[in-house]
Amino acid sequence: MQVKLGVRQLLLELEEELRALSWWESQAPAAQALQSQEPFCVDTLEFAQWLQWVFIPRMHSIVSTEQPLPSQCAIFEMAEVVYREQQALTAQLQRCLKAIDTMIMSQQVLH
Repeated sequence: MQVKLGVRQLLLELEEELRALSWWESQAPAAQALQSQEPFCVDTLEFAQWLQWVFIPRMHSIVSTEQPLPSQCAIFEMAEVVYREQQALTAQLQRCLKAIDTMIMSQQVLH
């Protein structure tokens, strides 16, 4: 339960950071873009869009409906690749994503 509360808090921080970067969008992408079969919807969405429209809602749903958290999480690794040219700008965003990964992976150790 502690892990899920921590994840919920980190999701709020992630949203705040996307807003601070002006990457939070008020208009959802087309439904087709959200249905991509590629990891992180790389063929249809920017990474920040995927975080906003896929990852954050999915994780909020998992936490609020008491479903088990994913057994793997590697969004920080993706962020490192996507934002390698923007390290200074995205440092806080990447710290937040690393914390989410760490928290999700730590629950695997507990079980």
